[in-house]
Amino acid sequence: DWSYHDYRDCDINNFIKVSEELANRGFYVIRMGHHVKKELHSNNPFVIDYAANGMRDDFMDIYLASICTFIITTGTGSDGPAASCFRKPTVEVDLVPLGYLRTYTEKTLLLTRHHMLKKENRELKLSEIFSMDIGFCLHTSCYEDNDIELQENTPEEIRDIAVEMVERLEGDWIPEPNDETLQKKFWEIFPTDAVGRSNNPLHGEIRARFGADFLRKNTWWLE
Repeated sequence: DWSYHDYRDCDINNFIKVSEELANRGFYVIRMGHHVKKELHSNNPFVIDYAANGMRDDFMDIYLASICTFIITTGTGSDGPAASCFRKPTVEVDLVPLGYLRTYTEKTLLLTRHHMLKKENRELKLSEIFSMDIGFCLHTSCYEDNDIELQENTPEEIRDIAVEMVERLEGDWIPEPNDETLQKKFWEIFPTDAVGRSNNPLHGEIRARFGADFLRKNTWWLE
């Protein structure tokens, strides 16, 4: 029974916009996975639903991980070969629990889900997520007990952070004057000294970056 992980489920339709954006930029976009709930539908021939079109096999999974330019993942495990074995640049979206962000590599851009407090019909700020002890919830029931609804990143948010990765990799990224201030503010609020269930540190030197476009558009989130 994996229902305690239901809070991590994502709608593949939210990834159509980013897939077609990348395809229009000349990338082949290959949707990975072994057991998937829905097919990824796109009319762009550069978008390939390898997970559902009958082409998938174990060797090809590893081969594709070894040659890809970068990956987009929700942090559910199948990103392991590309991110950990071949150290590919990684865009991580829809990440929860927030306190477990992968912060150890400068090749990573991060984005978390929206934490909605249902009884007040509003989104929690970053500081509230941790002050309410929600930032380390590992079970669906933990969010339910705290009256929290997790909303997935929008197709536009996923597209924008992927474009940031492309522009960084291609040397075209142009930071805005406030970007470093926003990054610093995020990591000052984030519990970088957190420890896990075995009392081991969850984070060492912070090398990853949170999505720039998201922070620019949601400065209130860091208040």
